[in-house]
Amino acid sequence: MNREYIDILVNGANDLGIELNMFHVEQFLKYSDLLLEWNEKMNLTAITEEREIIIKHFLDSLTALKCKVIKGSERIIDVGAGAGFPSVPLKILYPSLKLTIVDSLKKRTVFLDELVSYLNLKDVEIIHGRAEDLGKDSGLREKYDISLSRAVAQLNVLVEYCIPFTKVDGYLIAYKGSNTDEEIAASQNALNVLRCQVENVLDVTLPYTDIHHKLVLIKKLDATDSKYPRKPKLIEKSPL
Repeated sequence: MNREYIDILVNGANDLGIELNMFHVEQFLKYSDLLLEWNEKMNLTAITEEREIIIKHFLDSLTALKCKVIKGSERIIDVGAGAGFPSVPLKILYPSLKLTIVDSLKKRTVFLDELVSYLNLKDVEIIHGRAEDLGKDSGLREKYDISLSRAVAQLNVLVEYCIPFTKVDGYLIAYKGSNTDEEIAASQNALNVLRCQVENVLDVTLPYTDIHHKLVLIKKLDATDSKYPRKPKLIEKSPL
């Protein structure tokens, strides 16, 4: 990665109120290199330009810090992480985070295993499976301070995937696009049933772009009824 791209990464993070040191920069460079190398063998991301990876993956992932609930030592689960976004950039920034990454596609978890090893990240667990099944696992259920999800599902479906993993008084941070208000309105029943509420909605503009999206911060108020999450086909057929 050339100097221009390093400046984009460092200055873009600075625009978000985040200071990166050389260790962080080196980790992001290695991440980009490995992602591009593996992407030639399998489709991990449609974004294949280094500049775009920095802005639309790395910096976008770090916008979660605007929610002010990630301090650096939380236990976090990333549901449907794909090639590691948003959780791995957050782990690079805060090595003390305890991270679990869930994805339903085996090829992606194979990449993530390699990535975690390559970056020498500690306290990271990669799980191949569906959130709907794993949310019933007593070792994962209501164990996380924060759940994260980026570009996975409509909000009324997403809360059923993520809230079962989240501790009472913990948070779900959902990355959402232009239809956020409509999604929130359509999620009121799901929020009530799953005993959580929208605490904040933050506007995000990606550095160097005119791309706007929102972060929906949802707080879990009480324990999740044992019947949730439901079976995958039922969630799909009859969302809350």
